Amino acid sequence: MTRDAVGSGRSRSSWAVVAGSAGGVGREIALRLAEDGYSVVVCGRDGAGVRETRQLIEWAGGRAVEVAADLGDCAAVHRLIDEITRVLAGAPVEVLVNNAGEADYGSSADELDMAFELNVKTPFLLTEAFAPAMAARGRGAIVDVGGLDTVMRPGDRTAMRAATAALNALTRLWTAEYGPKGVRVNAVDPHCGNEPGAVAEAIRFLVSPRAASVQGAVLTMGEQTGMVESHKYSSAPV
Repeated sequence: MTRDAVGSGRSRSSWAVVAGSAGGVGREIALRLAEDGYSVVVCGRDGAGVRETRQLIEWAGGRAVEVAADLGDCAAVHRLIDEITRVLAGAPVEVLVNNAGEADYGSSADELDMAFELNVKTPFLLTEAFAPAMAARGRGAIVDVGGLDTVMRPGDRTAMRAATAALNALTRLWTAEYGPKGVRVNAVDPHCGNEPGAVAEAIRFLVSPRAASVQGAVLTMGEQTGMVESHKYSSAPV
């Protein structure tokens, strides 16, 4: 397993929970955190994708567990939290990445409900489940990932824009609540022109010691001027 200066020397007893890591940005985040020495809880709706992410981490020499769950269903999220707690058996969660959101909601009332369920309530439940223990230990990092391209360009996706604004507000509220206790909470608003690897690198930085003084920030990513390649492992070995 290759490790860089971001997380060298980290014990495998340090766990990172990456919601929505069955593919795309979430998978890239999970792979990079595994490189940095974290054991990773891989979770998401697509069971096959979750399994492949776990296999990629293990293939590269890391440690991961998989928990499949529909992150847009509150009852399923509660079961997910219980399962993570059971699997980790008291091991601490030091990093939480709330990456369960989607960006294809429009402007109807039904879409507003769905957008808030997945993009606001799920991060709320996960944060409230794991942040208090981080605060009790005096350390931890949380990154909330907003909907793609909801800030930089005009459009009619009112539901998604509202959900992202609410998530950014929660980021700052959690900073006020947990920041004084050693838990850093930040957010990323990716732009649709960014490759998953670029977004993952931004999140990797925000959870790292290099961002120790960054709290309550909402990082809005613009069009890329330079390409950050996706992780070299694009599919699991056969």
